[in-house]
Amino acid sequence: MALEWVVLGYAAAAEAVMVLFLTIPGLDGLRKGLVSVTRSLLKPFLSIVPFCLFLLMDIYWKYENRPTCEHAGSCSPSEHLRQQKSIMKSQRNALLIAAALVFYWILFSVTRLVVQIDQLNQRVERLKSRD
Repeated sequence: MALEWVVLGYAAAAEAVMVLFLTIPGLDGLRKGLVSVTRSLLKPFLSIVPFCLFLLMDIYWKYENRPTCEHAGSCSPSEHLRQQKSIMKSQRNALLIAAALVFYWILFSVTRLVVQIDQLNQRVERLKSRD
């Protein structure tokens, strides 16, 4: 199961880097190529949404079917520690899922806004040249 989390982490990192490069001022020369690359990657990155839902269901299933230490004497200290580690890993993985989904939404929105800004700038240039 660790491979899925590594893939999701790399995808979230790639989305964050693309958002960063799209929003950094001063990269106007690279922005056009970066926008075309980002637009072509948005559809494959959409597969992150069902992947995140699958991983979220996996977290839920593990949470519902985990052994519990309700009484103080029912679990050994190592079992209690293992249960606490499992809960911490589930929380970390849930944060990773949320980050991946949020970064995808931000990347989609920023890309759409950059394309609209470019189109509006082209309209302004055409109107200026017409006058």
